[in-house]
Amino acid sequence: MTARTRALDPAVARAMSALSAAAKQGLGDPALAELVVIRASQLNRCAFCLDMHLAIARQYGVSERQLDLLAAWEEAGDVFGERERAALALTEAVTVLTGGFVPDEVYERAAKHFDEVRLAHLVGLIVAINNWNRMMVARRIPPGGYTP
Repeated sequence: MTARTRALDPAVARAMSALSAAAKQGLGDPALAELVVIRASQLNRCAFCLDMHLAIARQYGVSERQLDLLAAWEEAGDVFGERERAALALTEAVTVLTGGFVPDEVYERAAKHFDEVRLAHLVGLIVAINNWNRMMVARRIPPGGYTP
């Protein structure tokens, strides 16, 4: 295996950080934003991002029960509300893209819970965390580099 650098071009890092920050702010629900980024990071197997966002989620008061059951949110009963479930379904559809597109029913389900602007921010957030996940996984950045 070749050595992989921890350094990220500052211009790229600023652009990615700006997208992430704008999407989170526009979504207007920091706890939900963390559930979304954690779920995408689980799917993408990004240990660095999981370590970071689990810590942030706890700071925002996301319950340990939700964090424990996030990987199985569809089977978790009433642990997640309908709005959270719609956001998580969209997160999985955008992250995995198994059919090459996001199914209409998944997008429409999310649109019932988010107005047009917040939905755009939710999609932006999902895209942003997928970018971060791929950047960190491609470079094999281990967990532990984030300090709250």
